[in-house]
Amino acid sequence: MKLLLTLQDTLSILAMLPIVPFLLVYFIHYYLNKDKKAAVLLAMDVTTIFLIISASALFNIVFKNGFGFYLIVLILLIAGGLIGGAQNRLKGKVDVRRLLRAVWRLAFAGTGAAYIVLFLINFFTYVFTA
Repeated sequence: MKLLLTLQDTLSILAMLPIVPFLLVYFIHYYLNKDKKAAVLLAMDVTTIFLIISASALFNIVFKNGFGFYLIVLILLIAGGLIGGAQNRLKGKVDVRRLLRAVWRLAFAGTGAAYIVLFLINFFTYVFTA
C-alpha cells in the first residue's frame, strides 16, 4: 500500500511539473546513447502524456469545468483526421505510424504552449485575487 502511495505521489509531481520527466528522460537517454537528437525526441514523446494531463487539469481549474481532457482529445482527433486526409491526397495512402508520430509531436507543442499560457493565467489570477 505504501509503495502505491509513493508511486501515486511521484506521478502527481511529474504531472504538475512536466519539465521534470523531460529532463530525466533526456539526460538518461543521452548518458546511455550519446545521441542528442534521439534523446530530445524520446523526451518529447514521454513528456507529452504529462503535458496532456497538466494542461487539461489547468484548463479545468482556469475555466472551472471538467472539459479540458476531452477538448485535448478532440483536438488530437481532428488533427489526426486532417493529417491523414492530407497524406491520403498527396500519397494515395495513409502511413499510420507517421500519422501517429506527427499528431503526438504536435500534441507536445500544443499542450506545451497551452500549459505555459494556462499556468500564467492561473498564477496571475491567484496573485491578483488573493
